[in-house]
Amino acid sequence: MADSKIEAQRKQFMRQEYFGRINKVLDYIENHLDEELKLEKLAEIANFSRYHFHRIFSAMVGEPLGKFINRVRCEQAANALRANAKKSITEIAFDMGFSSSATFARAFKDEFKMSASEWRNLPCEKIREYSKIRKADSKESEVPSEESSYIAYVNFRNNNRRIAMLKEKAVVEVKELEEMNVAYVRHIGPYKGNSKLFEGLFNKLFAWAGPRGLVNFPDSKLMSVYHDDPEITEESKLRVSVCLTVPEDTKVDGDVGMMKMAGGKYAVGRFELQSDQYPEAWNHMVAEWLPESGYQFDDRLCFENYLNNSKEHPEGLCITEIYIPIKPM
Repeated sequence: MADSKIEAQRKQFMRQEYFGRINKVLDYIENHLDEELKLEKLAEIANFSRYHFHRIFSAMVGEPLGKFINRVRCEQAANALRANAKKSITEIAFDMGFSSSATFARAFKDEFKMSASEWRNLPCEKIREYSKIRKADSKESEVPSEESSYIAYVNFRNNNRRIAMLKEKAVVEVKELEEMNVAYVRHIGPYKGNSKLFEGLFNKLFAWAGPRGLVNFPDSKLMSVYHDDPEITEESKLRVSVCLTVPEDTKVDGDVGMMKMAGGKYAVGRFELQSDQYPEAWNHMVAEWLPESGYQFDDRLCFENYLNNSKEHPEGLCITEIYIPIKPM
């Protein structure tokens, strides 16, 4: 009983450490909205790896870094527009760190669904309705029907149940890995949610590896390696490599490449996932397990290791390991 209490206290302390670091970033952003907020500086303030900072921020705050900064700037501008009637919209835009009045105009309209001048002239009684106006998908205020409310409730309940089951079955361990040689087929461009893309990449890899006798499960690892952070890199430039572990002296050619995966300490989460649950699994690792673990991201590549063929699973589940490189806090 005493040991479990000590462990709970340790986890709470580590989680507070993560939130403390993120809070320093939030405070800095709020106090420096009129400046250029560079990734390197924000990652340094948080004392997190630049490469993984976006992923940690998004998981902890629930909003990507760039979107958070843009939203806060727009909200502060909205307050300034009402409080400083004599100040021009352009002056307020620059005060909030926007590079030009045109950039501000686009951002404000995206956020509030109206122009800055329309917002400034909005009657006071209408301000209370601004949250409804800002909803991207709503063009007019509507009271949802009982049927749609019930459907929303059922979807919410089912989604929570799915997440709870995912967490219940998840197993996370810390492992020391040896350096691995992998053959890969690489894709550059959007990939999120595109199962057909991944299937095609793996088929191409197997078509090359099969005749060479390199597909030796369960000794081989079959992986997807993510080279870029989607919060930083444009979708059109994102790189993902589907990989197969191979002997060091393997010869590659054509669009099949060869690279080394760094060894070291990794957090390894084992999940049984539906095809659309990968974001939830990653979020569990980054937002829940990591802050309580006493570890932080290290500057090595993350990857997924696939342990089965979901088509052969009775429930169609993907048994997957998520590998996150870690180092002590």
